[in-house]
Amino acid sequence: MCRLNKWQNHSHLSKMAKNTSLYFRIVEGRSLPVKDVSGTSDPYCIVKVDNEVVARTATVWKNLNPFWGEEYTLHLPTGFHSLAFYVMDEDTIGHDDIIGKISLSKDTIGAKVKGLDNWLNLTRVDPDEEVQGEIHFGLELLRDAKGIGLRCHFIEARDLAPRDISGTSDPFARILFNNHSAETSIIKKTRYPHWGETLELELETEELSEGGTVTVEVWDWDMVGKNDFLGKVEIPFACLHKTPLVQGWFRLLPLGNNEDDAGGKLGALRLKVRLVEDHILPSMYYQPLIDLLVQSVISPAKVEDGSPLTMLEEVTTVESRQDVAMTLVKIYLGRGLVVPFLDYLNTREVNHTLDPNTLFRSNSLASKAMEQFMKAVGMLYLHEVLKPIINRIFEEKKYIELDPCKIDLNRTRRISFKGAVSEAEVRESSVEMLQGYLSNIVESIIGSVTQCPPVMRVAFKQLHKRVEEQFPEPENEDVKYLAISGFFFLRFLAPAILTPKLFHLRDQHADTRTSRTLLLLAKAVQSVGNLGLQLGHGKELWMEPLHPIILYSVASVKDFLDKLIDIDSVSEVPQRAVFLPSVTVKQGYLQKHKAESPQLLSRFSFKKRYFWLSSETLSYAKTPDPWQVRSSIPIQCVCAVERVDENAFQQQHVLQVVTQDNDGQMHTIYTQCKNVNELNQWLSAIRKASIYNRRMLPSFHPGAYRSGKWTCCLQADRATSGCSRTHSAVTLGDWSDPLDPDAETQTIYKQLLQGRDKLRKQYVEVEAEMTTEEENRVNSGRLPDGADCSVELLKHRQAAAVRLLGVVLDLEQAHATFQRQERVEAGSLILTP
Repeated sequence: MCRLNKWQNHSHLSKMAKNTSLYFRIVEGRSLPVKDVSGTSDPYCIVKVDNEVVARTATVWKNLNPFWGEEYTLHLPTGFHSLAFYVMDEDTIGHDDIIGKISLSKDTIGAKVKGLDNWLNLTRVDPDEEVQGEIHFGLELLRDAKGIGLRCHFIEARDLAPRDISGTSDPFARILFNNHSAETSIIKKTRYPHWGETLELELETEELSEGGTVTVEVWDWDMVGKNDFLGKVEIPFACLHKTPLVQGWFRLLPLGNNEDDAGGKLGALRLKVRLVEDHILPSMYYQPLIDLLVQSVISPAKVEDGSPLTMLEEVTTVESRQDVAMTLVKIYLGRGLVVPFLDYLNTREVNHTLDPNTLFRSNSLASKAMEQFMKAVGMLYLHEVLKPIINRIFEEKKYIELDPCKIDLNRTRRISFKGAVSEAEVRESSVEMLQGYLSNIVESIIGSVTQCPPVMRVAFKQLHKRVEEQFPEPENEDVKYLAISGFFFLRFLAPAILTPKLFHLRDQHADTRTSRTLLLLAKAVQSVGNLGLQLGHGKELWMEPLHPIILYSVASVKDFLDKLIDIDSVSEVPQRAVFLPSVTVKQGYLQKHKAESPQLLSRFSFKKRYFWLSSETLSYAKTPDPWQVRSSIPIQCVCAVERVDENAFQQQHVLQVVTQDNDGQMHTIYTQCKNVNELNQWLSAIRKASIYNRRMLPSFHPGAYRSGKWTCCLQADRATSGCSRTHSAVTLGDWSDPLDPDAETQTIYKQLLQGRDKLRKQYVEVEAEMTTEEENRVNSGRLPDGADCSVELLKHRQAAAVRLLGVVLDLEQAHATFQRQERVEAGSLILTP
């Protein structure tokens, strides 16, 4: 009761924030229809969230059963309404063909607690269902001496669907009730119309008693043919009896036609989709849990003692362990305590391991935490070491094969001008090329000691120390090296070589030939990481030609590991991001718009420039050469990072960065990306860098100011407020996500809440019985000396569990209090726009 009162006393201070994350994987397609004269199709997928393109898969050429295996995480703090997957057929000439779509509402996804993993039939694309945007109007029921009527004040609309070839629409609005209707004027060539018109419908007295619905529709006017539907809003007439004036922004909805899956004739997609929604409490509520987690590592108890971290591991499922590990890594990074955290877990793991051959072989919390730690702090380092070699492998597309059972001599004709080649020649050339690639990789690694993040080196140094203490025998000399290389080579470098796209080393997955090369190379790197100890013991004896170079590399690798851990301890500091402010987190060529170009619509108004992004600056120059003079934009001046409508410059994939200088003047820089994926990556990266800025704009102009007006909303005032809402916190989830202590602690709380009953039974109820029993045995003299230590240990673990469960209960009650408060506030609203 005291705890509940405590939360009630503070509940008026602020509200809960809402975090929405959407995870989706486009696995594969099957039985797609033929779209090309060749009797096949070239399918790819476009993914839209609320009609905004967030991802595009690679094209799988000439395949009716394509495999993509592409996955994405999207952070959507303000939520969303629908997720749609469009399967397209790429055409070299003309427009790409639409094969079909799958649309999932937020409610449909959220109903599957563990996520959706199904084959779903594609449906036909109905233009009347492809609506988007919102409309701003006020609806009022009039009752006076003159009579009864409905008055609708149409103010504006935004983000309407483009229906014309120019990428815009010619919208007008209409109000309907029973047999009454009225229309606004038509606003030409805009998706952001401003009407500012008031329409009235005269009603009969008897119509007041009718139920019915007031419908507001938006249409695109066409000079030739029928008008195109842009969306509708329906308001029950009964609402106007309760609230005479209903006003606000309303989301436009489709006509509601039933989707037709054509009996599966359009094929199907296998999708994995999961929705995670969290209500985040104000920071003060998470502090007790943070304090317990911090105490676990800065004042660690004995290995056998219970701590919040050991209890958390016991209630973490195998499926959730990776997410929990990454969350903990981010929490301790934010507190400047990631090295003590990893040392605590690794010490427990090492001390519980009797056979050095089994060290870190399981997917324990320690193993997963080290794995996620390397991804969090070492991704930029990984790119420096591997990217040049990976790029070369992709560009060369060599046919490489060592397994005699898989050599395809038909393919070898493409690599030889001498006609057919023998199997032995294929193996010989394959060995030579793999040796070259492997040598390059090993050389790049052993020369990268100073590039490796200091915090990563210190973590490895601590691990080396713990393993050496546990296994000091001469015959276990290699174990301390294997512990580090097991993480560094087997769980970090080798997976990145095998699947470069998942580590952002490439934008697309490798084709079949390149994938095989990467697999063979990853196997060789794993053998190097195992210090050659497993060579000749496996089934893949055809890898034997690579054994000499692998064994030759071992000495260099040991020397590299010795140098890697030859570092003094670094003083960690609390941080907001996983990388240092001066580190470049993204770079590459973009097309920059010339601000004062007289050829505004010409392709020549965009010039190629090389861009660098850190958490401090966005800078650019003509080339990446160090002697080039750079222009820089301070990240702290950024107040919006948004897409630009195609019709603004008659160009696709353009983004804008809006900044405000010290004098309050607004400036905009426009850049063009190669494709929609690159556009989303740059949008996401700059938004993450500027996420803590205080002057972020609530709205922006998706067009450009040209010929005395904005191309989006046609307003003449250059300084007028934006006509579309900004999306400052909508980002792609990856290793560079900003640290968010409240959201991360909420994740840990949810895991503990799910395992609360297990903890109570194991630590409170069972150990209470054991403590009582052992105390009785000690008092009766039936236990040897030292047994009282066991009793003390049980009491300590029981007390630790009680403290942790108390914190979980406090958070549960805090959530309940805030939710009750929100329900009370929501109950006063009759209609939510």
